[in-house]
Formats: sequence, structure tokens, C-alpha cells
Amino acid sequence: MALALQSMEMMNKPNRRDFLKLAGLVPAGMMASRLLPSLDARSLQQGGAGNVLVIVFDAWSAYHVSNYGYPRETMPNLARLAQRAVVYHNHYAGGNFTTPGTASLLTGTLPWTHRALQPNGTVIEPYVTRNIFSAFPNHYRIAYTHNPWANKLLEQFDSQMKELVPRLSLFLESYDRYIRSAFKKDEDIASVSWVRNVNIAEQGYAYSLLFSHLNEAIRERSIRGLEKSFPRGIPSIGTAENSFILEDATNWVGNRLPKIPQPFLGYFHFLPPHGPYRTSQDFYNRFAQDGYKPVDKPEDVFTQKVSKAELFRKRNEYDEFLLYADREFGRLFDQLEASGLMDNTWVVITSDHGEMFERGIDGHSVDALYEPVIRIPLMIFEPGRVQGMDIHTPTSAIDILPTMLHVTGQPVPDWVEGTVLAPYAVSGPDPNRSVFVVRANKTGYRDPITRTSLTLTQGRYKLHYYFGYEERNIDELVKLYDVEADPEELTDIISTQKGIADRLLAELMAKLDEANKPYLS
Repeated sequence: MALALQSMEMMNKPNRRDFLKLAGLVPAGMMASRLLPSLDARSLQQGGAGNVLVIVFDAWSAYHVSNYGYPRETMPNLARLAQRAVVYHNHYAGGNFTTPGTASLLTGTLPWTHRALQPNGTVIEPYVTRNIFSAFPNHYRIAYTHNPWANKLLEQFDSQMKELVPRLSLFLESYDRYIRSAFKKDEDIASVSWVRNVNIAEQGYAYSLLFSHLNEAIRERSIRGLEKSFPRGIPSIGTAENSFILEDATNWVGNRLPKIPQPFLGYFHFLPPHGPYRTSQDFYNRFAQDGYKPVDKPEDVFTQKVSKAELFRKRNEYDEFLLYADREFGRLFDQLEASGLMDNTWVVITSDHGEMFERGIDGHSVDALYEPVIRIPLMIFEPGRVQGMDIHTPTSAIDILPTMLHVTGQPVPDWVEGTVLAPYAVSGPDPNRSVFVVRANKTGYRDPITRTSLTLTQGRYKLHYYFGYEERNIDELVKLYDVEADPEELTDIISTQKGIADRLLAELMAKLDEANKPYLS
């Protein structure tokens, strides 16, 4: 059905915005893999079971949000809305890049369990049917993401959904979009072939003169009038052919949700503020001359040798991109509230991982697990709450699934590793709970983990454990920080707190041994 729609679109050539407007009116089967039930939007409402809406902003670090102590006001709309949310101040991703971080959020398990460890990887077979979508069988389950790696996971869970919105349907118009849709099972090969045929080299030619110029014409039509709105370029993922504006996605979500059956489970994973950091004209150079100076930190053993000047430039662009994401979140939230949906909807806003601009490290494709790359925002907006609440005990991405099941009256499956969060749990938060983060991006699907970066946070202490990095001359490296007294992780206290370090390391090693056991030959 989706292919038929794309073929019709190519023949009739409606413009992209008309297409997006129509998408909110046609049956879901025209935009996704299943037909909408022919029922009134509220006819599936379950007694007491509310809607759940999970919103993810990719590569969003808590260290760049004023609600979490950042001196720059990067998210004023979030600050306004947070006054009636439960705000978790020490919330950790499952991993430090998209694949493990997203999979942990969606399965309620850690990366060494779900095994989506490698870039663009997938979960092991049992978790194809053990995830947030299968856990809400009586909800209308809908999902979308800009991110191709996150989309690979969503496609793996597609059979558990009612509606998976095609990723490129909310991108700007391009032939690349049609090629990827037409060759879903061979997307990588088809995309490489397409790029070779259409990309015009510096000399002014491509493999295919016809398709290259046709592609250029389509792209020029799709971005006409947008260039001035985005001085650093239009937001994209990968190539310029995969450009988007966040407004298209938030508008689509805001228009779509009031039309689907309730109760619903919605998962919407937007790319900003993930790089490249291309904010809108409204926020361009907002922080260029504000006088802010980040804490000076020494170069790390995992340094990428990025200069401090370059890191500061990237930080500014990232912070300005956050303003763009914040504006769109504020608009979407207000739109849903005006529709009446918020009266019966639990809204979770969070991320899959953070971002770093320090210690010679840029971004998140790094083996170091310092706070900016793994500590992420988490806020829960519950129906009827008008007073904010702050939770400071460490929490994990694996806690979101059991918490949303609990508050909507659903059973929590025994395979979930997370716990129900305060203030919704029967008991109060556990100050001694252990929270783990796992990076093992070179580990095979069914191999034991022999090269990894791990952290264990318990109360005020955070243990770093690295091993197997022969290229960095690291056989084994252990660090301990008091992240309550030293949130910037400037002072390694392992020599003065050896007893605490030994206890935490023994616990971490025991968990790793348990995780490795099924994969030892």
C-alpha cells in the first residue's frame, strides 16, 4: 500500500506539504503497514487505562539544560512546562549511542541483555516480542523516528504495532526517499548505487546525467524558501538528500494523535539536537557572545584530539539547536493540550544518549562514559498534575517501560529489568540502587563482551570500568568519582575510597559475568 502511494505521488507530483496535510486525513494504512480499525477514535478507550506518549530528542544531554543546572537558557518552553512535571535529575541512558540507548528504553533491559550492541544493530530474537509495543496489547501502538538506526529497531518491532510511520515520509521530498522505500530489503545497497548515480562531483558530472539532474530539480523544489530559515543548512541525517524540518514531524504528530483510537501508546523519536547542529534563523548565534565559559577539563585517555576552540564552537551550535527542539516541543505540547488529549495522556520526554564537548572529545561516538554523554533528561507529565516534583536518586532508561505499565494498570512482565519509578512505586526511591551503563560496540551479536566501557552509579558514587582497548594501551582502567560533590568528574577518588571502589567493581564484574554466561563456548 505504501508503495502504491509513493508511485501515485510520483505521477501526480503533489507538493510535500499537501502530502503531509493529506497524511493526517487518510487511513493509517496509506501511511503505514496496517489499516486503521473502522472505529470511532474513542471507542477503544479502556476503563482507567490512559494514553502513553514517549517523546525522544536524540543526543540530548542533561548537562545542557537549565532545569538541570546549565547556566544557559537552552530550553525555556521545557522550563515552563516542567513546573508541573516529575523531573528526574540523575537519569541515565542504557548506552552512549543510538542503538543500545534506544533498545534499552524500548525493551526495559540493559544492552548486555537485549544485545543491540553494535551500530545499526538489532535486539536478539526473544526481544522482538518483548518490548514496549508488545507490553501494551490493548493500546493502539504508533511509532515514528527520523533516525535510521532507531528505525531499524522499530522495524524489528513492527509486528507488535498498529502503525509504524515510514521514516522518510516526514522528510523533505527527494528521489532518495523513493529509492529507499522501493528497496526496503536492500536499502544499503540501493542507497549506495543511487548516490553514485545522482551525486554530481566537483567536475560537474555524475554516473547518470538524467537522474542526477532530476534529483537536483526535486531537491531544489523541496527546499525552496527554506534556505534563509536555516543559516547553517537544513537539518539532515547523513546526506543532504535526507533533509527535514522538525516542524513537519511535530505538526504531523499533533494532527494525527487526536484521530487515532484510545488508549494509545505513541513513541516519537526526533533527530534534533543530534548533529549536524543546524538551528533555525530564530536562534542562530544566540549564544555567540554571551560570555559563557565551560569548565576547563584535561584531555582524556580516549581523546579525539579536538581543540578546545572547536569544541566550544560545536557546543554553541548544539545549544542553539536545543532552542529549536525546545520550541517545537512547546508547540506540540500546547497543541495536544488544546485538543484535550492531555487530560488522559501520560507524556514522557527523554533521550537515547547525551553529547560531549570536553576532554578533547566531540559528540558521542567515543568509548568514554562521562556524565554529559550518558546523563539525559527525563520528565513525566501525568494527567491532572499541576505541581512539579524533583527526584534526585539515580534512575535508568530501563525504568520507563515498567513505570508506564504500572501507572496505566498494565502488568509488568518478568523479563523487564527496570523498576517502577518514584513517586509511582509502592515504596520510595532506593538510595542504594545500582544503575548501569554499557558500551560494547565491537561485540558480536552472540559473543561474550571482552572489550567494553561500563559505569555503575550508586548513590553519590560512580565507578568507571574500561578494559580491552589495546589500541589505547588500556588493559584495564578503573576510576571512581563522587558525582554529587564533583558533578564534572574532575577528581578521581579511587586512591582515597578504595573500599567503595572494590565493592562497586566486584558488583559490576558479577553482573558482567552473569551477562556473558549464555555466550561463553
